[in-house]
Amino acid sequence: MAYTAGWSFEGGSRLWLSRGRFQWDHSAVPYGSPLDPSILRSRLTYRGLDGLSGELFGRIDSPWGVFLKSNVGIGRFNKGNENDEDWGGLNRGLSYKNTISGQANGRFTYYTADAGYDFLRGANYKLGGFIGWTYYEQTSDKTGSVEIANPLAKTLPPGDDRVVGSQTTQWNAPRVGLSAETMLTDRWRLNTDVAYLPWTDFKGRDNHLLRDKTHFSEQGGNGGAGVQIEGVLSYFITKDFSVGVGGRYWAMWTNRRGDSLCRGSDCVGAPARFAKYSMERWGTFFQASYRFD
Repeated sequence: MAYTAGWSFEGGSRLWLSRGRFQWDHSAVPYGSPLDPSILRSRLTYRGLDGLSGELFGRIDSPWGVFLKSNVGIGRFNKGNENDEDWGGLNRGLSYKNTISGQANGRFTYYTADAGYDFLRGANYKLGGFIGWTYYEQTSDKTGSVEIANPLAKTLPPGDDRVVGSQTTQWNAPRVGLSAETMLTDRWRLNTDVAYLPWTDFKGRDNHLLRDKTHFSEQGGNGGAGVQIEGVLSYFITKDFSVGVGGRYWAMWTNRRGDSLCRGSDCVGAPARFAKYSMERWGTFFQASYRFD
């Protein structure tokens, strides 16, 4: 199956079955202090965020080797747990706490958009480099709050699954990578994309609804990095229509930077503190696509 010398477009849809993770390390050291910022005040870890998303994708190839490609998706999840660990005499003198909460009403959206050039092209293969942009946003509610480490800590009783908080995360990052495609046989095709994210920008908000007042932390960080890797094996049922199965792994993280601690609509005078954020989402997807030459 040779590639023609003219324009071509391929587009389709995917279902992505994925698992997500998010972590927030909140330092005990004020921002700008010479002390070691790895001394933690708290760590919130969201894990087991199993979700299903649907997405659309497409790629346009020109006769000169220049290509454009993109995908956009939206998904939901209602699984997972959040561990909230606290150190250093917080919470009425307790030296350590670790509460666990469930996850509900989870949503995530994402897109990637790239422009590139195939510097190697043959009858049954092509290899190109690209630059682009990626965006990922996720929100979820925390339900219940059960202490699992310190019997002196006061939390909600087991079975009380009221909403106790929420977390919103938003990531933006440039992408630089390689895109490869090869026909293994007349009907089987292998595609791979590997992208490095040289810089990330993160914004988020953590809400605590069980405090005396509505309490939230404005979160921000940048200057980190990330990776986005995927591969898909497709089978052409006809000359232009194919179905496939693939895998994907995304990860992003920030360097340490300060948070603003807020209550209500106004930030209080507490100093900003070092913080570090990271996310992962990985899983398997199934796709169907059609090609126009």
